Amino acid sequence: MPRFLLAVAALALALSPAPTRQAPDPAAPVKVGVIGLDNYQAVAFTQLFHSPKAAGDLAGLKVVAAFPAGSPDIEESVRELPKWTDGIKKFGVEIVASPDEVLKRCDAVLLMSVDGRAHLEQLKPVLKAGKPVYVGRPLAASLADAVEIFRLAAEHKCPIFSCSQHRFSPGFIGMRNHPEVGEVVGADVYGGCPREPHHPDLFWHGVHGVETLYTIMGPGCVSVTRTATDTADVVTGTWKDGRVGTYRGIRKGAPKYSATVFGTKGVSTAGVYGHGVPVKGVAPTTDKYMGYEATAVEIAKFFKTRTPPVPAAETVELFAFMEAAEESKRRNGAVVKLADVLAKTNRK
Repeated sequence: MPRFLLAVAALALALSPAPTRQAPDPAAPVKVGVIGLDNYQAVAFTQLFHSPKAAGDLAGLKVVAAFPAGSPDIEESVRELPKWTDGIKKFGVEIVASPDEVLKRCDAVLLMSVDGRAHLEQLKPVLKAGKPVYVGRPLAASLADAVEIFRLAAEHKCPIFSCSQHRFSPGFIGMRNHPEVGEVVGADVYGGCPREPHHPDLFWHGVHGVETLYTIMGPGCVSVTRTATDTADVVTGTWKDGRVGTYRGIRKGAPKYSATVFGTKGVSTAGVYGHGVPVKGVAPTTDKYMGYEATAVEIAKFFKTRTPPVPAAETVELFAFMEAAEESKRRNGAVVKLADVLAKTNRK
């Protein structure tokens, strides 16, 4: 078996979901706590859970407490924290003095702070308590932290998942084996990719585009190469079955979020605002952003079932893709294997 497949197999085994501590009661209401309020998504998800129109999977959740964690050295965090702290109060959420107070009041956790560097330490008590936790992007600011987060989750038998809100947008996930596209043989994804000095280039905002690439292509990338300038990044990934996918991170020009999808039956565009070809139940074109509600539904199902909708191994591979892209930049665009960056991380 090739070395990369051995590495992925070992990773999947190590990160496979452990038995949960107790069987969930699907009829019981779920009390949700929030850690981190410098991210609009904390308010967006609360609004969807508390809506009088919430039905089906979205019904039966209530956000009861929040701790306004933030990062004083990140401009966005400083700017947004007071705004969304006030915003979540409007839904009757109690602002408490510590993450421990959040854990005392809730059954499940939304970790929403924007700073990926902080997530490992913020998650340790949550994972130890065994409460299902959704982590907003970025899960971490390094591959090493991402691997350690999932290791601790497995150790404590704590259900966890993390994804970009683009993951479940119908415009993207609807492209997988779409009847007018067929089996996906490649994709060119693009979106905004501003930098933040405390995170590697793609880990801050580019993670949304990389997750979109994985949503459409699925896991199985073996190597990447990257071209980087101050105006754009282009990362090309080669999958184990020979398929090729690219991510273009836009720093200059209109930061539209979309993709061109190549299939065995056709070629189409896809995006968070609609599709080039119809997806059942979704209008072909729309000006409505379709990420938050679809993600909220998956979070709600996860909190009730304790079953993550995105495998840990796929999320770790996604972070290995970004770390390999960083290494390719350091090596002037050289091809870098994901297995090599994973092996380097596991040796630390």
